[in-house]
Amino acid sequence: MEERMTENRPIPAVRLVTAHTGASASANELGMRPMQARAYGHRGEQYLLIKSPPASGKSRALMFIALDKLHNQGIKQAIIVVPERSIGGSFADEPLSKYGFWADWTVKPHWNLCNAPGADDVKVARSKVKAVGEFLAGDDQVLVCTHATFRFAVDELGIEAFDDRLVAIDEFHHVSANPDNRLGAQLGQLITRDKAHVVAMTGSYFRGDAVAVLTPEDEAKFTTITYTYYEQLNGYQYLKTLDIAYSFYTGRYVDKINDLLDPAVKTIVHIPSVNSRESTKDKHREVEEIMDHLGAWKGTDPTTGFHLIDTVGGRTITVADLVDDDGARRDRVITALRSPDARTDRDHVDVIIALGMAKEGFDWIWCEHALTVGYRSSLTEIIQIIGRATRDAPGKTVARFTNLIAEPAAADDVVADAVNDTLKAIAASLLMEQVLTPKFEFTPKDVGPKDGYDYGPGGYEEGKQNVGFNEERGQFHFELKDLVEPSTPEARRICQEDLNEVITSFIQDKQAMERGMFDPEVVPEELTQVRMGKIVRDRYPDLDDTDHEAIRQHAIAALNITQQVTKEVAETATADAIGELKANTAFVDGVRKFMNVKELDIDLIDNINPFDAAYAILAKAMNPDTLRQVQAVIAARKTTLTEDEARAYAVRAVEWKRERGRAPAITSQDPWERQLAEGVAAFARFRQKATADG
Repeated sequence: MEERMTENRPIPAVRLVTAHTGASASANELGMRPMQARAYGHRGEQYLLIKSPPASGKSRALMFIALDKLHNQGIKQAIIVVPERSIGGSFADEPLSKYGFWADWTVKPHWNLCNAPGADDVKVARSKVKAVGEFLAGDDQVLVCTHATFRFAVDELGIEAFDDRLVAIDEFHHVSANPDNRLGAQLGQLITRDKAHVVAMTGSYFRGDAVAVLTPEDEAKFTTITYTYYEQLNGYQYLKTLDIAYSFYTGRYVDKINDLLDPAVKTIVHIPSVNSRESTKDKHREVEEIMDHLGAWKGTDPTTGFHLIDTVGGRTITVADLVDDDGARRDRVITALRSPDARTDRDHVDVIIALGMAKEGFDWIWCEHALTVGYRSSLTEIIQIIGRATRDAPGKTVARFTNLIAEPAAADDVVADAVNDTLKAIAASLLMEQVLTPKFEFTPKDVGPKDGYDYGPGGYEEGKQNVGFNEERGQFHFELKDLVEPSTPEARRICQEDLNEVITSFIQDKQAMERGMFDPEVVPEELTQVRMGKIVRDRYPDLDDTDHEAIRQHAIAALNITQQVTKEVAETATADAIGELKANTAFVDGVRKFMNVKELDIDLIDNINPFDAAYAILAKAMNPDTLRQVQAVIAARKTTLTEDEARAYAVRAVEWKRERGRAPAITSQDPWERQLAEGVAAFARFRQKATADG
């Protein structure tokens, strides 16, 4: 996993080798692919949340569900809400009956408000509210509009106007429980009124800003259908390998990008924002230099607006420039990218250069490399960009994402920002690693075998170290000694559906990442117990201590098992053999090897630094002098314990004493025992000060 495949190609931080079974594209008698059939099986639910990766067919899944609600469930109309106008095309007419379904999906042209003239600014969005009102008063059944149009429509028409309607929200991660998020507040009103049906869809699996999408009370009302990246990619027909990597540069990024950009590989290049430190402040010049690297410019195609470039290899390639500020030229390019030829003809376009476009909802199946310069605004945005390269297409066997990041420089007055960007890039790779692995189901020891799981040649053995795998669903069953189980339905739902959300909050915690990656004196339990424990308590304040501990244990187990298994796979793979890994069995074999080392219990998991494997990758990718400088920056940031942190250590110390019959000693040789004792002493000082002040 860590070998350099060519001299200039960056080291993959994440690699998935797929089984390419073709199952993801196979359809049942109703014309539904596996994810769509799974979602359709829950079509009677009032509130549905579909978590499914790009290209898995969420749009069509919604069509199937909406048609059933309109024809069989008494729903009057369906309103499809998308974040931007370009995504509205995903909900155009589809002859579903041609493939076995009992109805076709049709949207009358004037009710697809995404196609209405004018940019989707405040003024235009408000003008479309009249159209929404006319639709709601009429007999037609389907309307498509943007998030902005819907927000203004609710403000003007009232929440009750949507009674007995289906409201389907695409790219649901744009919604937030933050009171300042208008769409999130309106969704809360819909749920409180409880007279509309809601289908929410996302390919992200988590928000990028660590703010919950829904309040726990509202989220508990949703039935969640999860179709994992693991299931999707293993079911592809063509794509065999997905690599995710970060690469570092010094100087100008346009000099380094030449090492990463191959004219023979279908690529989307996202150049940095002009306000970022990576930008040269002349975005048009940057585009020109990138094209100069690709070859000699020979003009533009008058129909598509694509640039024509003669490469040194003798080919003429086409480059779509979405950075161009000339609206007419850019619109011609966008139209050409949306044409049927873009989907059916692999050679329609070769390279796309973009800044703020070609991210979520952009469907170019031939993309083999998503190359992004600089850290983007959120982890969600990174995941969406990666999704541009993970479509399955004939002849496409390898896809990769590369994040090109500026190395912190000793003379750089914004070195802290550079370090933060590095940490965020690592966080993105860790999250993708978590998303790409099979789902984990944890139980205490000796609960017995679960249906559908293969426990290996010897089968399930009571008293032994048991791990089962369901290949069809891409799911593991782990037995962990001393595991605390959730005691309430909400906590069980979190452990089953939302561990990635918890892990996201953890690795977005700057203190946890900084200490875990760069502090050689860090004690793993400081991260796995104290920091993760605080994140769980803050995220779910209404749950009790037992549920907090259950969620903490499940989340840290999922993260650490993924990291350790990935490390096992990386250490056993060689540069020659990595391309010959036996499809999806590499991860499964890695799990069994890791599990066979010793009995897996919570204490063992808590004693693993979650960032060890990521640091090993970083140490190979970054200049050693720069890495030492980053460590020095982090070391200078060490702070004293807060009262909340001291309290958390004191609570852990009580558990420690109950298990061992004595209090932790501050003179102990064991660093975790010593840290617990220091935490108890710090908490005592806080209590003493509070008493004196009181």
